Amino acid sequence: MAHKTLLIDCPDEPRLVHRITGVLANHGGNIVANAEFVDASAGWFFMRTELDVDADPAAMREELAGELPNGARVTFAEKRPKDAVVLVTKEPHCLGDLLVRDAYRELPIRIRAVVGNHATLAPLAHRFGIPFHHVPVDGRERPEHEAALEAALAPYEPDYLVLAKYMRVLTGDFVGRYAGRVINIHHSFLPAFQGAAPYRQAWDRGVKIVGATAHFATADLDAGPIIAQDVVPIDHSHGPDEIAQAGRDVEKVALARALRLVLQDRVFVSGNRTVIFD
Repeated sequence: MAHKTLLIDCPDEPRLVHRITGVLANHGGNIVANAEFVDASAGWFFMRTELDVDADPAAMREELAGELPNGARVTFAEKRPKDAVVLVTKEPHCLGDLLVRDAYRELPIRIRAVVGNHATLAPLAHRFGIPFHHVPVDGRERPEHEAALEAALAPYEPDYLVLAKYMRVLTGDFVGRYAGRVINIHHSFLPAFQGAAPYRQAWDRGVKIVGATAHFATADLDAGPIIAQDVVPIDHSHGPDEIAQAGRDVEKVALARALRLVLQDRVFVSGNRTVIFD
């Protein structure tokens, strides 16, 4: 039997779980894991079900359509590694962590290529046998640069783009072409400490925690739905360089956790929020 993950979100109604599981039973499905959530403020229902089944997903989807209210979204996700391209600038910590996790199959991901607006990290990618494409920014207007970026991405047809400290703002048009498939990581000092030296600013302010946020990228800079966040404590003995290192460490963890959740089909986007079945 094939292992599939069923994802449903729709307006909330009575007996939805019973109606859904009845359809799965009619098709010989064996449920191995199940979770539901109702957002009472929005009147919206979410359900994630792992099942073993031999039936045609199209036939199950058609029968489910008759049991679910209008506006329902139904997805049968295959359990498989997802293809990704990682976008980078110069900082190696997130890329290096992802390459190791990919090499040792710690994430359900296949890193097909790395694209950088600097060539700094090409040797790191090549060490893992991953193609590296240098798409420089210098001397290019934003549309020209993004057209070159699209050309580099096209042969790989990635399921996801991972912005692993990609210090370049992408336009809404570009992000829109990969809607729901661009994952970004940044430090969690925003909006308090903006600009080129956030860790120095944090040290000046005497902060006591350092954090990171992984989120879906949208046209609104750093404002997309949050997938994962993490923090580590610091104290008066940490200088700016040590705070920055703590930030790099927590960024790696938050990004890897966010990718695992997304790649395992555990994340629903609801407006600018997420519902996550961990």
